[in-house]
Amino acid sequence: MSHTHTRTVRALIGALAVIGLTAAPAVVADAGPPASATTTVEPERDEYRAQYHFTAPDRWKNDPQRPVFIDGRFHYYYLYNADYDADPSANFGTAWRLATTYDGVVFADQGVAAPKDTNANYDLWSGSAVVDHDNTAGFGAGAVVMLVTQMDHPTPAQKRNASGQQAQFLWYSTDGGRNFQPAGDQPVIPGEGRRDFRDPKVIWDPERGRWVALIAERDRVSFYTSSDLHSWTRTWEYVNPGIGTIECPDLFPLRADDGTIKWVFGVSANGFATNEPATFAYWTGSYDGTAFSFDEQAPQWLDHGFDWYGAVTWEDPAAPLDRRYAIAWMNNWDYAHSTPTWTEDGFNGTDSITREIALRRDGANYRLVSQPVAALQSIATNRTELGDVVVDGFLPLDYRGDAYQIETVITRQEATNIGLQLRRSDDGTRHADVGVTSTYAYLNRGQTGYPAGTWKTESRTPVAATAETVRLRILVDRTTIELFVDDGRYVQSSQVFAPPGDDGVALYSSDGPAVFRDLTITEFGSVAQRPMRLIGDFESAEWGAGWTATGDFTAAGPTTSSLRGQVGARVADTYAGGGDAATGTITSPPFVLDRNFVRFALGGGDHPLGVRPATSVQLLIDGEPVLTATGEDSGELRRVEWDVRAWAGRVAHFQILDDATGAWGHLMVDQVTLAD
Repeated sequence: MSHTHTRTVRALIGALAVIGLTAAPAVVADAGPPASATTTVEPERDEYRAQYHFTAPDRWKNDPQRPVFIDGRFHYYYLYNADYDADPSANFGTAWRLATTYDGVVFADQGVAAPKDTNANYDLWSGSAVVDHDNTAGFGAGAVVMLVTQMDHPTPAQKRNASGQQAQFLWYSTDGGRNFQPAGDQPVIPGEGRRDFRDPKVIWDPERGRWVALIAERDRVSFYTSSDLHSWTRTWEYVNPGIGTIECPDLFPLRADDGTIKWVFGVSANGFATNEPATFAYWTGSYDGTAFSFDEQAPQWLDHGFDWYGAVTWEDPAAPLDRRYAIAWMNNWDYAHSTPTWTEDGFNGTDSITREIALRRDGANYRLVSQPVAALQSIATNRTELGDVVVDGFLPLDYRGDAYQIETVITRQEATNIGLQLRRSDDGTRHADVGVTSTYAYLNRGQTGYPAGTWKTESRTPVAATAETVRLRILVDRTTIELFVDDGRYVQSSQVFAPPGDDGVALYSSDGPAVFRDLTITEFGSVAQRPMRLIGDFESAEWGAGWTATGDFTAAGPTTSSLRGQVGARVADTYAGGGDAATGTITSPPFVLDRNFVRFALGGGDHPLGVRPATSVQLLIDGEPVLTATGEDSGELRRVEWDVRAWAGRVAHFQILDDATGAWGHLMVDQVTLAD
């Protein structure tokens, strides 16, 4: 089940009896998420849904889009397909869906922020959202602007096979990044015949006061600059034909541990041709506003597993040069549609854990290191410390689990191969292995339900032959294992589709004893999102299923409009019932307040409830208003958010009331949602 659990970790009696230790008392973290998030969700049938990793609420997700910091929280967008059915001939067009988070661990679903098929360019692919604080693009100070890849006026056939000309288009949001609309259907950076021309990454260059965009073009990355996000100049390109198809570029400065500020240039790429990963390649160097200069020509890799692709990084606004975060799609296009999460649980899309990345000097070079974000500990439900465990051969632990972390420092002594069997079946025939030999650390999924039809079973990263100890931090979730070696110097992330019930753990060593020092198991609770619930979008000719109306609005319906801040083509406008003179109510069907916030867009007359005549919206419980809002004598829709946690579990109605008949005697309402 995916609901939060506080199961007590068993005392590992069998193993402890062998080694003569006593289990440490469980430590339960008391640092919960902020008040506007939640880790409690209603029970579901999910058996494969990850418990503490981000997952799509339903259907399909792939590439993450770089989060942006708005109103005190990160807005994380990702490519989402509500029409996904795992049929390669079906509609795989993606929209941008939004989840908000304070800490990169607990996410709250906000639904689709930029819908597909709303302009002539059909679906939306990867891109970048930026906050335009200085109104350089003309959509208003603080508008959130997307530069996103779409096909340039594709034909029906091109829509079906995604073969249309790729180009870059602008979309914008005036409601804090919750809902976007296209700024026309003409590209701001045309494709001009390029076959692959996608994934723009946009950053602000404060030194030169302009925007910079990086665009992936199969074997190269092109650099562009702009003062207004509309007009772009191509300034430079990086070409690398030996690294496979290049996607999802990145560029950022970061301060190293020795105080040096370096620029980092990264791409998602396929290094298998040169016996390297197919994850996130990066280079350190310098950037002069036009071109990037490399410290070394050969790339380094931020992950060495098989399933860490389309990664994005973003800054900590409190320390932008010193702390940076990263997240990636945990899948691989070689087997992207073969996940049991779809066939069993109705979704296909899991992300890596959010990482904190840092830059470290390593001799004459600089390298990125990464660790799970510190906030992960805030959802820990139990922690068991086993101390030092000596293993000579094979030692099963009396522990079962599928959502936990293991930390230990391995002292090799005479042993040549030391490791852990994870997600182990009762008969021992199925398991994923994490271990260390004399020269490398590995993650092997070949003896469990690894993705079907792949040869990618074991990933490896080097360890020094002279190293007496190796530090391991292993994150295990229902379909994933992430191995952090030596404080994140190397990481290996892969999907592991072990059947439910394969949840044992065992330790092993070959050719002599080894010591697992400070062996600790930490369990984590579920952070599965409660999907946003749409109460009313007013996109049909009638108010909506179950909505009722009185007075002049009985025979009326939503109006086609183009108000600033609206979502879609129509809004609920009480002017439609007969102008300002129209009066009456429009009321939603009943709904349970099982999310934390009611949100909607509101414009129109300023006539608050309680001072007749009124133009107001209200939340009704037992027929009485408990929350109300009115307009500001404006035709621009503003966002309203009601915290409804005080009435959790109660049945409510959303009502639009118009009693006013004079100037501004009407209201405009749009996109009523219930979400965390």
